[in-house]
Amino acid sequence: MKKNFLINQYLADKKMSIKHNYLSKQFQNSKKIFNLINNTVKFNDFTLGRYLEKFETKFCKYQKVKYSIGVGSGTDAIFLSLKALGIKEGDEVITPAYSFYATAGAIVTAGAKPVFVDIKDDLNMDENKIEKKITKKTRAIVPVHWSGRICNMEKIIEIAKKFKLFVVEDACHAILAHDYKKRYAGNFGITGCFSMHPLKNLNVWGDGGIITTNNKTIYKKLKLLRNHGLISRDNCKIYGYNSRLDTIQAAVGLEMIKKINHITKKRIENAKYLNFRLKENKNIKLIKEQKKYRSVFHLYQFYCKKRNKLNNFLRQNKIDSKIHYPKPLHLHLAAKKFGYKRGDYPCAENLSKQVISIPVHEFIKRKQLDYIIKKIEKFYNS
Repeated sequence: MKKNFLINQYLADKKMSIKHNYLSKQFQNSKKIFNLINNTVKFNDFTLGRYLEKFETKFCKYQKVKYSIGVGSGTDAIFLSLKALGIKEGDEVITPAYSFYATAGAIVTAGAKPVFVDIKDDLNMDENKIEKKITKKTRAIVPVHWSGRICNMEKIIEIAKKFKLFVVEDACHAILAHDYKKRYAGNFGITGCFSMHPLKNLNVWGDGGIITTNNKTIYKKLKLLRNHGLISRDNCKIYGYNSRLDTIQAAVGLEMIKKINHITKKRIENAKYLNFRLKENKNIKLIKEQKKYRSVFHLYQFYCKKRNKLNNFLRQNKIDSKIHYPKPLHLHLAAKKFGYKRGDYPCAENLSKQVISIPVHEFIKRKQLDYIIKKIEKFYNS
């Protein structure tokens, strides 16, 4: 039997001195969380319990949205959003060619075909290329706020209204990201989809997701869909799914969301420092930040020459450098059945060969950032 490939990755990453994975530090004092979990054991409300309701209420306040629904993962958040909107077999959903696999996977499992759009230098979808992809079968657009950088939602919403399409935001990286009008991620489309995977800015102790919406009808339908379609213990209104954020995970979320402002502030500070120190390096091209958006840096990325060699060099020096991601969505084996081929999305194909990620989380010390910069300089000067 083939072993879980993630285990070897965890073991390799643990050897790094400067890590992407900071969870041991983040959870080294977990007494408050365990107290909440002990209460869950006493209450016996492991599914759809009181801590889930409290967490959903608190999440709404942070994202300035009316309703939120805790679900099993960020992937489920996208999938359930599409199902709540009636997306079915034969429909088409427009999404960027560059994202984590789950974005396209959620569209496919909802029954639709992912129709990809090329990206811009900021790694978000190119809003000027959307209209050419719209057909009679198009039902929705799923923009991705990549690494916590909000897309040009004004233009995307304008297009969606023109063609009467739904907009489901993949905001899995984007908690607390907002535009210049202080409109937060998850408030532009009919739903916003967030992930709380352990390495997200707001995380829990496993998989977890949350959907936001300002539409009461969609909110009520999503509450049904996540819990088998049940309106009571003995009455099923529609056939739904089993995708509830566990009460235990909601308890973790309740404690972690108290820290999200600090987490966000530190990530932004670290990213600005890295930008300042790296901007003169001719072998590096920084991703330009738009002044009218607040990026929250789930990832810190830049473009560079000799990307793969730099990545190997940094890892040899115990820096947990990573490539997110070396291959755009249309070139994966899973997408072959849709007829995509190399050359279809040149920007995504080109940029994915140059982009690299280095740690930016709130536990990184200034001297560690300086060490990373020193090693990058050494690589290019050798």
